[in-house]
Amino acid sequence: MSKYWSDYLQDLTPYVAGEQPQDKSYVKLNTNESPYPPSDAVLDAIREQVSDRLRLYPDPEATLLRQEIAGYYSLQKDNVFVGNGSDEVIGFALLAFFRNSKAIVFPDITYSFYPVYCRLFDIDYKTFPLTDTFEIDIKSIPARSGGIIIANPNAPTGACLDVDKIDTVLKNNPDIVVLIDEAYIDFGGESCIPLLKKYPNLLVVQTLSKSRSLAGLRVGIALANDKLIEGIKRVKNSFNAYPLDSLALAGAGAAFRDKATFERNRKLIIEAREWTVAALVQMSFYVVPSRANFLMARHKSMPAKSLYLLLKENGVLVRYFDIPRIDNFLRVTVGTMDEMQTFIKTLKKIVG
Repeated sequence: MSKYWSDYLQDLTPYVAGEQPQDKSYVKLNTNESPYPPSDAVLDAIREQVSDRLRLYPDPEATLLRQEIAGYYSLQKDNVFVGNGSDEVIGFALLAFFRNSKAIVFPDITYSFYPVYCRLFDIDYKTFPLTDTFEIDIKSIPARSGGIIIANPNAPTGACLDVDKIDTVLKNNPDIVVLIDEAYIDFGGESCIPLLKKYPNLLVVQTLSKSRSLAGLRVGIALANDKLIEGIKRVKNSFNAYPLDSLALAGAGAAFRDKATFERNRKLIIEAREWTVAALVQMSFYVVPSRANFLMARHKSMPAKSLYLLLKENGVLVRYFDIPRIDNFLRVTVGTMDEMQTFIKTLKKIVG
């Protein structure tokens, strides 16, 4: 700590991203990135922006990109917001809708940025427990809260809530915003975007980092009725009028237009995920049913932390969370089939 830090800063516990070691080459299965590159159409669109026009500010309204996304999802431009990654979009939404007198709620095992943001923005929150199989029982969601956040599929578990249950949550909570974080929805889940026309309190957040191979470009989107979108824009324009640069705007638009690459890549990831699940089960692992681009798995006898360290020693990076309930699980990003075969081969050497 520095003597110049404020008392507020000293009390903050920041989010911890997946490690990015530089000591050697790894099979990197720890940060839920896509194993496939962006499409040529995306790269071409970005290259076209590399010109003397970079001296100019990008469009602060991201008009063309919002129109592209709106058309893709059969919405209107005013139903779309774009920001610098879905983390920023969620942060704006928390400030816009959840900083009130009542505590907001989210699962006890979920994306760890939610409590970090709540502490940063001085938002009271409570958690409700997932079931023993790491699913959301909507009956356990507290009533009369200040807002609800659900990652669907959930992270780091990969479990997915059916849309009819989300419909029930929305129906039971008409006076608060329900934020559904769909960062991993394209890997087998059903989006609740169709519910937007039915519920004015629904806010859907997505990202281009996972299924569209653009983690390095940092593009997140929010989809909601125009009143909620206007609320997020008010926060954005009080913080950073230009969250997306010209390269990101062009690349993101091209990613939505190139449906063929998107469909091919997500299909390959789903196939590799199911192959890996079968291989892990044969090796006496319990695997939480996943509709994301990662798996959460526990061996019947070998501690997860030991497996994590031995895998790393052998050149394979996975994620280990030293927190209650999941401290004996590994979270494994789904890579290419070759990468998953290397992971399984290495794991077999370790567990015997």
